[in-house]
Amino acid sequence: MRRRPALAAVAVIGALTLAGCGGSDSGADSASPGAELSVDAAYIPQPVSDSMAAGFLTITNEGDSADELTSVTSEAGEVTVHETVDGTMKEVDRIEVPAHGQLVFKSGGNHLMFEKLKQQPKQGQSVAVELHFAHSDPVAVKLPVKAATYQPTAGHSGHSGH
Repeated sequence: MRRRPALAAVAVIGALTLAGCGGSDSGADSASPGAELSVDAAYIPQPVSDSMAAGFLTITNEGDSADELTSVTSEAGEVTVHETVDGTMKEVDRIEVPAHGQLVFKSGGNHLMFEKLKQQPKQGQSVAVELHFAHSDPVAVKLPVKAATYQPTAGHSGHSGH
């Protein structure tokens, strides 16, 4: 019989609640547990364009191994990953999620770019995306559409009241 510790079950349930999916971890008993990814602070400011939008979120990796975000897919349109370095934005094929760290997508920094939108997302709706990684299972996330002027207040403090 296989044991499933209660803590692991709670973590999976939490991931299902936050990210909308859970991954199978067939290597749970191996010496290197790998990445342990979760997603929060996800949102899209209501776009002013009919065909383009930006998306923001934070990917947290509590595991012992780094991973890489390799692509993002959505039925809403084409999604590319953009990295901002020294104020310059460029599209990238992959971006690291460090072990015991975070990959933050925020206004003025790294972000997701939605192009060729099938319809303009409106405040109160959400846009579903699937995050694809080099080593981990895909993670499904819903990004709520916020006001165009929305600025997250919790930052990285983890003290979100929502």
